[in-house]
Amino acid sequence: MAYEDRDVEIEHKEKKQDSSKVGVAAIKYVTYLIIFFGILWFLIQYVFPMLQG
Repeated sequence: MAYEDRDVEIEHKEKKQDSSKVGVAAIKYVTYLIIFFGILWFLIQYVFPMLQG
């Protein structure tokens, strides 16, 4: 049996997570929450007392 030398290249592929997409999504949803709570605060402070008074 003949033995042959072979050049074998092994590639290691790492799956990279795109942290910038995660950051953009986090900023977007935090902004939505701030706007939501701002509108809620406005309603509680100004609109609901007008309806009662």
